[in-house]
Amino acid sequence: MEGITEGVKKVNLNDSTNNQKRNRIQVSNTKKSLFFYVNLAKRYMQQYNEVELSALGMAIATVVTVAEILKNNGFAVEKKIRTLTIDMRDEPGARPVPKAKIEIVLGKTDNFDELMAAEAEQREYAENEEQN
Repeated sequence: MEGITEGVKKVNLNDSTNNQKRNRIQVSNTKKSLFFYVNLAKRYMQQYNEVELSALGMAIATVVTVAEILKNNGFAVEKKIRTLTIDMRDEPGARPVPKAKIEIVLGKTDNFDELMAAEAEQREYAENEEQN
């Protein structure tokens, strides 16, 4: 019995929150607006220097749009794109249904920090104008 107890103490239990990447955004096309994800991706890039956008099924178009907005505005460069099919189950024991999945990794551009500073300055100016 003592050997079992020692073995259990040595087991490293990771819950799903520790196991997931901290810089991953799982995008849904129904819960949040497009620019919510754009702004969240910018904040993640500030914090982690890169962000991984991930989506299933119909939300794939939203991920691609978010990535294109960030790239076209000079905030991000594309590092990696991965497409795959995963099996999803609606209920335990149900037949698996194949779903398309995409993962896009974006990194900061060289002028990311300058663009973010300019954006913050512009937002501050607009707020001051609103108050006057």
